[in-house]
Amino acid sequence: MDRDAVLGMFDRQMRRGTRPDGPGVRVERVGDVVRQVGTDRDWNGVVWSDLDHDTADKAIAAQVRHFTSLGHEFEWKLYAHDRPADLAGRLRAAGFTPEPEETLMVARIQDLPTDAEPPEGVHLRPVTDPAGVDLMADVHEQAFGTDSSRLRHQLLAQLAEGPDTIAGVVAIAGDLPVCAARMELHPGTPFASLWGGGTVAPWRGRGIYRALIAFRARIAAERGYRYLQVDASDQSRPILHRLGFVPLSTTTPYVYQP
Repeated sequence: MDRDAVLGMFDRQMRRGTRPDGPGVRVERVGDVVRQVGTDRDWNGVVWSDLDHDTADKAIAAQVRHFTSLGHEFEWKLYAHDRPADLAGRLRAAGFTPEPEETLMVARIQDLPTDAEPPEGVHLRPVTDPAGVDLMADVHEQAFGTDSSRLRHQLLAQLAEGPDTIAGVVAIAGDLPVCAARMELHPGTPFASLWGGGTVAPWRGRGIYRALIAFRARIAAERGYRYLQVDASDQSRPILHRLGFVPLSTTTPYVYQP
């Protein structure tokens, strides 16, 4: 993989040319900033910027004013290769709080194993209805220890109004949901992106996470996508690397609370 070429394609199509990630949200291009704006139950934030030492502080202040006027918490999704080089420090000085860094990883779907199956006694259930969304949200809360109300709202809206842009899956052991993940499909681009892969603690290390990657890779391949992209945590990065994902950059969410 030509890492620089794929990273450039990712920046152009998935960031600068981003599309709304669900119904009811909009993408706005204001000067050298691209942002997504929705309700307080949606993801709000800056996905791309093209700033320099002279324009960065003014652009940051403008985004703070905009989202504060809406009463929304928002995120500036900062990548290691974004400019200016001191943009992270400028965001902290403006009142943003960094969350844990993740690694932007990409794989060519044709290079990924798509035949991995879950362990004996575990089956995979596609998420196609509100009951499946509830299972996915419950697993998310158990695996990550965070509230899943925003995730539930987003998934229900996507299934109702844009089912061709989402593919969710839950791993079930007997009657117990033990792992869940979703894939965002981005029409008009070669990328599909993996999100939310989480396994409840007693079921980790059994190959379920790997099986969910293969499940989603098969769907992406069938629909003609070339690349899978993921923002990998420290926990998932080694697994993804062994499967063939390549690190391209790092990304850190900088969060501003009005």
